[in-house]
Amino acid sequence: MDAHKIQAYGDELYAALVERRTVPPLLEREPDITLDDAYRIQLRMVQHRLDAGETIVGKKIGVTSKPVQDFLGVYQPDFGQLTSGMVYREGEPIDLGRLIQPKAEAELAFVLKHDLKGPGITAMDVIHATDYVVPCFEIVDSRITDWKIRIQDTVADNASCGVFVLGETRGDPRRLDITMAGMVLEKNGELFSTGVGAAVQGSPANAVAWLANTLGRLGIPFRTGEIILSGSQSALVPVSDGDELVCTVGGLGSCRVKFSGRSAA
Repeated sequence: MDAHKIQAYGDELYAALVERRTVPPLLEREPDITLDDAYRIQLRMVQHRLDAGETIVGKKIGVTSKPVQDFLGVYQPDFGQLTSGMVYREGEPIDLGRLIQPKAEAELAFVLKHDLKGPGITAMDVIHATDYVVPCFEIVDSRITDWKIRIQDTVADNASCGVFVLGETRGDPRRLDITMAGMVLEKNGELFSTGVGAAVQGSPANAVAWLANTLGRLGIPFRTGEIILSGSQSALVPVSDGDELVCTVGGLGSCRVKFSGRSAA
């Protein structure tokens, strides 16, 4: 895909983000679009956010678990950039008016104490480079109409990043079995789903290692202090005004999030 089209689609997706509207799937309009094209579009879209004053605070890994893959019809992981404008504090209601067609997913976040650069990174390297892990919610949000996405669409759309909130309970991944630790997700006080770390590429640390190696081949390192969202351990949760979600990770603790307002879609 030529540079003019890359810029045009990146500009379109950023405009959709700002104006809280959707656009037709890119794959329908560009049947020959490649993953490389999609990541170049993502970089253009994210650059607009940086130009507007946001900063990169980490990375996210998406489409790692079977429930999410089955829902989206996408069967390989992807990644996106986390920016300062996506961060909510636990206890701060998430304003659905900022979003278009949001869905929540519960996962484990890694906060790094050392730089990490692939290729050649293993799950144990990830554990040793991690300062702490926390339960978290990512609220994914697609700028593609009706979530009609394939891998190229979600990659171009910054891996369908919306906003995220980190729990306040911190755990040491050298003491916590993040692979076997169970996760319980409740919606409005009722059980919604259960999961386990092994559902994410065999272990959340495997998913982070995959991304470190994928980015390393592109010359992009993880930096000290960055937040890495390792991928959903839950089914995608539709959310609306007044909803409250709680995810609890065995041996670690919980993350709680509330929603207010009405999304654009």
